[in-house]
Amino acid sequence: MANLIYKDEFYKIIGMCMEVHLNLGPGLLEIVYKDALEYEFQMNKIPYEREKEFLVEYKNKILSHKFYADFVVYENIILEVKAVRGLAEDFTKLVLNYMALAKSKLGILINFGEDSLKYKRFVL
Repeated sequence: MANLIYKDEFYKIIGMCMEVHLNLGPGLLEIVYKDALEYEFQMNKIPYEREKEFLVEYKNKILSHKFYADFVVYENIILEVKAVRGLAEDFTKLVLNYMALAKSKLGILINFGEDSLKYKRFVL
């Protein structure tokens, strides 16, 4: 475990997600969990950007549609928030694509929609 990329940052983020899940429980809308996480980031002085916009380049052309990561934490960790019954494979692909476009080495997919908090950690 000593060689985990962004180990301390990862554990802080997961800890704040656990705090949100403990206080709110499952069953709320995704936006509510994002608002609570934003509050936790602010209270803990964690640098973040919410709904950060990224451009998509294709064959040296910037496409008209952009993507928006739920959070970019510590300037380079993609945090994608869900509130669903189970994490579908599509969400994994989404996080991996976001990471590639953002040139991020670490991505976290978090799900507040189940009785216990679920998350997946991705490294590129």
